[in-house]
Amino acid sequence: MSSPPAPGPERSATHLVLIPSYNPGRKVFETVQGARQQWNPVWVVVDGSNDGTADTLLAMARDDPGLRVLIRSKNGGKGTAVLEGATEALRQGYTHVLTMDSDGQHPPDRIRAFMAASAAKPGGMVLGEPIFDASAPSVRVKGRKISNYWANVETLGAGIHDSLFGFRVYPAVPLVRIMSSHFWMRRFDFDVEIVVRLSWSGVEAINLPAAVRYFRPEDGGVSHFNYLRDNVLLTSMHMRLFAGFLLRLPLLIARRARVAR
Repeated sequence: MSSPPAPGPERSATHLVLIPSYNPGRKVFETVQGARQQWNPVWVVVDGSNDGTADTLLAMARDDPGLRVLIRSKNGGKGTAVLEGATEALRQGYTHVLTMDSDGQHPPDRIRAFMAASAAKPGGMVLGEPIFDASAPSVRVKGRKISNYWANVETLGAGIHDSLFGFRVYPAVPLVRIMSSHFWMRRFDFDVEIVVRLSWSGVEAINLPAAVRYFRPEDGGVSHFNYLRDNVLLTSMHMRLFAGFLLRLPLLIARRARVAR
């Protein structure tokens, strides 16, 4: 007796998968294929890549109506790519975007669960809570605890379990509104700052577990993380956010009191 065929990708008129991509190497093709097996549509924003991946992605899109590739001529950073994709998504009538990295670290098989959680609470943001395996560099795992601590201080403990994991579903309207009104959140600081500012605006955090994998260079892994540069960026960002937190503290306390009633 033959087994039933595997289900095709779920199609949505409101939620799309958005993959910012900058010189990701060959892993991006597996990432896009994995996302397309789960969801329709999938968009890739090529953020000024010069590694040749853009041409292959465009060829994939020509053969796949569920895949769209947007090309940026210059690299502007992850936040810039997400903003451009989310803005175009709103123009096309979509309301939510699930962001995932192009380097294969994020799990395509969790897309449906995250989208379902978003559909159940469309006003919230669905945040991935990473499950690390032995491939995770200990300095990255330990270092993110500092950022997570400060993100929860800055939101008065609003329930952000992980501030750096980029596998998330955002409501597109507040995402675009907040990013368009601030100069920051364009590069590595995007993931942390946007989740804090969305929390400040009243967007509820919904946390779901998701596995994360780190690939060695010989396995196609590509990392653009610079320990000194990006930690300096995160430190200055948290100083800025903490100042904003102090200004908003009465409002956050009042909101917390209303929720507790």
